[in-house]
Amino acid sequence: MSELRIGVAGAGHLGNIHLKQLKEIADVSLVGFFDEDPSRALKIQNETGLQAFESLEKLLDACDCLDVVVPTIFHYEVASKAMKAGKHIFIEKPLTANVEEAKSLMQLAKEANVKVQVGHVERYNPAFVSAM
Repeated sequence: MSELRIGVAGAGHLGNIHLKQLKEIADVSLVGFFDEDPSRALKIQNETGLQAFESLEKLLDACDCLDVVVPTIFHYEVASKAMKAGKHIFIEKPLTANVEEAKSLMQLAKEANVKVQVGHVERYNPAFVSAM
């Protein structure tokens, strides 16, 4: 099996966690990330040694799938660009800011023949698990 090349869109608090976790997964080649804030991108690049791409488009050219960890209001914009580029998506919850965008993304996924996974990682958070 060849390595899956993954990129991360968004390197804020949660995106930085995704970057650290993805570095630990075998059979995954973390190609780098894109963040709209150049100073944050440079800081994360220096801390992690990962490549900060200067645009989402350049990151999409370098990966097979995209981990979308941008603010929810930008989920639709980023995910739809990735799908139109033929990239599979892992996207943090909520999927989009509204139902219409979610329906549109699901249609785009079908048309582009790409897989979409919505992250529900909090269900594995020890605090939530103990409360169950």
